Amino acid sequence: MSARSDWLPESHPNPAREPDHGPQITESECRSCGCLIAGLDGRYACGVCGWSNHWSEGHRELPAAEDDPDLRNRLS
Repeated sequence: MSARSDWLPESHPNPAREPDHGPQITESECRSCGCLIAGLDGRYACGVCGWSNHWSEGHRELPAAEDDPDLRNRLS
């Protein structure tokens, strides 16, 4: 004889995800030829005409070389 339970597990709503602060793909028009281009965090280079914006125009600071986890491997 088997007893059947009406117990249901408690349902918990999924916790809110932390915002991802990693690099983001962004899109813009090339300032030289007008083509739609994609870049990383607002840094662009056009594959059609060769235009690129200055690195300082990005949406956030670039990491320092010391922040690169592979830095020790390249220097040894």
